[in-house]
Amino acid sequence: MDELTDPLLRGDRRALSRAITLIESTRADHRARSVQLLAELPQRQALRIGLSGTPGVGKSSFIETFGKMLTGQGLKVAVLAVDPSSARSGGSILGDKTRMETLTRDPLAFIRPSPSRAELGGVARRTRATVRLCEAAGFDVVLIETVGVGQSETLVAEMSDLFVLLLAPAGGDELQGVKRGIMEIADLVLVNKADGDLRATALRTVSDYAGALRLLRHRPQDPDGYPLALSVSALTGEGLTEAWGHMRHLSEWRRQSGHFDARRAEQARQWFHAEIRAGLLAQLERPDIIAILRKTGDDVAQGQLDPDRAATWMLEQLRSANRFA
Repeated sequence: MDELTDPLLRGDRRALSRAITLIESTRADHRARSVQLLAELPQRQALRIGLSGTPGVGKSSFIETFGKMLTGQGLKVAVLAVDPSSARSGGSILGDKTRMETLTRDPLAFIRPSPSRAELGGVARRTRATVRLCEAAGFDVVLIETVGVGQSETLVAEMSDLFVLLLAPAGGDELQGVKRGIMEIADLVLVNKADGDLRATALRTVSDYAGALRLLRHRPQDPDGYPLALSVSALTGEGLTEAWGHMRHLSEWRRQSGHFDARRAEQARQWFHAEIRAGLLAQLERPDIIAILRKTGDDVAQGQLDPDRAATWMLEQLRSANRFA
């Protein structure tokens, strides 16, 4: 067994951090070791909750207040926060621990920020594996925070049991272009900042979204009345108990109806397909392949080759040379 396996299963936080660093590494030896480590872990289940929302909606504040409420009930909570990476430098701020200062000090909570790098979908390359590690370490709830909201930031729904969309009061206009992409997969729509002068606006926004959700086609994985819209306040904590109650009810209903296990099985299949695609793309990073790509790319840039024809030729060369073997 890997030296990290035993302490990880005992819930050692340092072992969990080291294991996450291991699986996020791109080194070949680290990759081989991470595959072995994941294969040794038993199947444990935490409630996976994906969380997305527009920038400035208060995702970090919501997670901190919500997380403190859960740890106050004796639950162990892991927060996987995906930070956007710079398109120029490739770096990330990874400041989620600073924004969740109180939750960071909670002994029942674990916060791990990860860079998105070049990955689309609002999550990091190894988020699925990180969730698996947190479950093996004995966490009861895993919160997966995406980099933002948009039609491509829906990948988190494919690795979570519940998908929560966090909105700001009177934020309808900014979501017009993404509603069909994001609201159709949301299980709960939470309108944050329902306090002070914004409380009345938040309640009107909830009513608007509740009406919009009723117009969507009913999904087989939902009981009557879901998905639904609620108002919450990360500042005062109002509405969080009700929201958590709906999350537990929806999760339990899906377990009893068989949708929970079916969704987990499909997520495992999607993980397998994603790893195959990533492995094939990684072959393009080999030095000999990079040289051919660079030369062919120069010919395309100079107008000597048509892009479609060049791509077709390149794929034929790779297949004939069996370079993906």
